[in-house]
Amino acid sequence: MKQTVLSKYNLPLSLQRRGGLGCFRMKNLHTAVIFILFLFSAIFSSAEVKLPRLISDGMILQRDSPLKIWGWAAPNEALTVNFNKADYKTSADAQGDWVITLPAQKAGGPYTLTIKASNTIQVNNILTGDVWLCSGQSNMETPISRVMSMFGDEINSYSNSKIRYVKIPLTYNFHAPQTDVPPCTWTDVTPETAQDFSAVAYFFAKEMFEKTNIPVGIINSSVGGSPAEAWISEEALQAFPAYLNDKRICESDEFVAEMQRLGSLPGRRWQEMLNQQDKGLNEAVKWSSPTYDDSSWQTSDLLDNSWGRKNSRPVNGVFWFRKTIEIPADFENQDAMLYMGRIVDADSVFVNGKFVGTTGYQYPPRNYQLPKGILKAGKNLITVRLVSQGGIPEFVKDKPYKIVCNNREISLTGEWKYRLGVQMNPPGGGGITFQYKPVGLYNAMITPLQNFPVKGFIWYQGESNTDRYIEYYDLMSTLIGDWRNLWKKDLPFLIVQLANYMEPALLQQNSGWAELRDVQRKLSQTVPNTGLAVTIDVGEWNDIHPLNKKDVGKRLALQARSIVYGEKIVKDGPVYQSKSIDGNKIILSFKEGTNDLLLVDELKGFAIAGSDGIFKLAKASIDGNKVIVWSDEVAQPVKVRYAWANNPDGANLRNKSGLPASPFQSE
Repeated sequence: MKQTVLSKYNLPLSLQRRGGLGCFRMKNLHTAVIFILFLFSAIFSSAEVKLPRLISDGMILQRDSPLKIWGWAAPNEALTVNFNKADYKTSADAQGDWVITLPAQKAGGPYTLTIKASNTIQVNNILTGDVWLCSGQSNMETPISRVMSMFGDEINSYSNSKIRYVKIPLTYNFHAPQTDVPPCTWTDVTPETAQDFSAVAYFFAKEMFEKTNIPVGIINSSVGGSPAEAWISEEALQAFPAYLNDKRICESDEFVAEMQRLGSLPGRRWQEMLNQQDKGLNEAVKWSSPTYDDSSWQTSDLLDNSWGRKNSRPVNGVFWFRKTIEIPADFENQDAMLYMGRIVDADSVFVNGKFVGTTGYQYPPRNYQLPKGILKAGKNLITVRLVSQGGIPEFVKDKPYKIVCNNREISLTGEWKYRLGVQMNPPGGGGITFQYKPVGLYNAMITPLQNFPVKGFIWYQGESNTDRYIEYYDLMSTLIGDWRNLWKKDLPFLIVQLANYMEPALLQQNSGWAELRDVQRKLSQTVPNTGLAVTIDVGEWNDIHPLNKKDVGKRLALQARSIVYGEKIVKDGPVYQSKSIDGNKIILSFKEGTNDLLLVDELKGFAIAGSDGIFKLAKASIDGNKVIVWSDEVAQPVKVRYAWANNPDGANLRNKSGLPASPFQSE
């Protein structure tokens, strides 16, 4: 609540000048007292009733649950709340806080919520349905706009006013749990609005609505790159003193402000010098111009990154690439799309000298709209200014590089001309990413939501904790309990397991990604009321943000339908349960209900180890509802692993429901 601040003696500053009350030359104390009472009455009566930003037009409230409506008003102010044709009375407390609990409602709407006091607030177009809090890091944030190349037709043909979405803006606080979030808006699904929706949440909500016909609300409170400890309360982190001390350092506002200022300085200076020294920007004829003579430039295949290395070391700075292509006459004066895959690290792209798009970091796909008039019949020039800040600069393989127009494609792979515009060492310094520090996101992006009833939690995170997988079980079991305590309810917690990523390999002796996946598996099997959506088959070796978010959403929906709604469906692929040893063979058993195993020509992805702990790739076969594993190199096996690699490409154990087995290792 925004309150009028009273200074010394609890009087406004205007009353303190020139001796306080004496400045008014009041004739007697009685007059002064009357004036003060009148003043305070005016101050408090002018305090408007306010609602938290989450309670706003278009919201979805949780059905079949008592509904808390809360906000701020003048101290002790009386309020009337009207919802679904019924009035409810309450009053603010001495601090101006108020809360009222409305009776549980069945799924339905639209409704109007009206709060009357010194002012009137009306919240319109409210539905009651099932609300899910979605959180985690960038794979939860990844928007629909990033997956349009895979699901564009489906997204462009779908609207649903009964699916509503709100994104909590990034904010953090190291001092105390907050009571409200930054401004945000509930939005229903249309082809236009869906572009900003979390893709995972979109496909989950769509699947849930199609199966239940109940309105679905999504609260997306996620932050790219965030580690688990940023989402846990100070109280719950008592068992992690190093994280608490890290948080305490950030309690200094002066420290945070100074580090933010200094942290951005090296990057700004590096960028300034880069632009000043880049020949492609500063020569008389810019290198993006069609009139520039590039006859002396070197050539390279676009996907051969040897141009970005010298003596096996990366060359950083700016590289310019140019390619002339032939455009057919029917492309002229037509809208088109330019796909430039993924680029490490940043790019600006020009067509026939005209700027068409830029991306500032390596992960997003480069999908640039080409308006009418950009392309012309005959020869057309494509120019890419590539900025490399660190590591090996490259155009990432197995991504689309093409122009699409009139449902036809022109490939942009093959030879390009290139030239180094300026060479730079990687920028030094770099600040502290404070949103990744412990407790900050919990205080600012979770606690303000606690009064808002939800059906459950969906969590897609772990990439930022793979190097600390040993503590991840304790962190996540702490987080789950922490959130349930905050909502005072044993709410379901659905986890997305990390997808396959990086160079394909059926076996790695040491893999932080495999270890963390196994922790996620154990969480789902040991922490009550949790579920695991296995995604080991929908990742991309060259993209930490794989595009296939539809299968992720559908598998989360299977978990929700079974755990939350009690449907008798198969929600998991084969769930490892136990092993037995018979000579040189290990026989694996799987959880009943998940063990209707799908026969394949060759079962892949298994490895076994003897007492030395060195794993060897193994042969495997399906025998009924069991898997038999062996290796000629391991005479006395004691342990087995499945899909144990960052990207266990080819691992293919499934059940007849088509669901993949989670990677696992035997105890």
